[in-house]
Amino acid sequence: MNDSAIRHVEFGAGTPIVLIHGYTLDHRVLLPLEPAFADRPGWRRLYPDLPGHGTSPRLPGRTSATALADALFAWLDAELGGRPFAVVGQSFGGQLARAVTARYGEQVLGSALLVPVVRWGADRTLPEAPGVTAAEDGDELLGGLPAEDRVLFGAVMARHTRGSLDLFERYVLPGWRAHDRTAAAELEADFLLPHWPEHRAPRPHPGRHLLLTTRQDALVGWRDQLALLDHYPRMAATVLDGAGHNPQVECAETVRGVFGSWLDDLAGGSGPR
Repeated sequence: MNDSAIRHVEFGAGTPIVLIHGYTLDHRVLLPLEPAFADRPGWRRLYPDLPGHGTSPRLPGRTSATALADALFAWLDAELGGRPFAVVGQSFGGQLARAVTARYGEQVLGSALLVPVVRWGADRTLPEAPGVTAAEDGDELLGGLPAEDRVLFGAVMARHTRGSLDLFERYVLPGWRAHDRTAAAELEADFLLPHWPEHRAPRPHPGRHLLLTTRQDALVGWRDQLALLDHYPRMAATVLDGAGHNPQVECAETVRGVFGSWLDDLAGGSGPR
């Protein structure tokens, strides 16, 4: 595997920060975080598209969580070498970000985990009734969407409003429509890394870490993620109310506030440089 297996876009210059999207989407789902960097210079933001997502071709072999992690590690080695960097991961990308921290150790300045995958399938602890926090007339609002897109909207967004739909169409749908369906089916069948990354790390990571979850997340929940606090002695945790599985899209300003505080914590410690 080489760096050509993963395409990416980047902005800015300085200390690298790698932002990893979730399953069946692409880097655009994390772009609502960009305004947090407007008054925080010194960060080189790299947004990869995982293999089989966005503009990146699928892997030549079978797609699995382990195969995607290995492809990401190869890309990081080629792109960053031994430079210190920070990592952000959303959903499935959160699982990969945890693996990155475990593998690269103190080369990683810290991580921000947004609704990260921790458990999957029947092992997940999901809200009994995540609910919709705001709604407009469903037929009128979603009538123009294909059935598959309507299902996705209902699964990942807690606010069923025109504003929420506009954000969904801008940041979520493009990646959803671009992903490789065959690779996604393979990944769904082999979705978790064989071990929690934290269990493979030689010691708890000393960097600054952020965990952000939401009460209305119908895909990964929020309770399972709290177990991560035991593995990161300097991890701050926020549980938001009123958002679903894409909080950085659905309540971007609130998330950027929390995310910006994490960036400031990193800057007050060992980066940017």
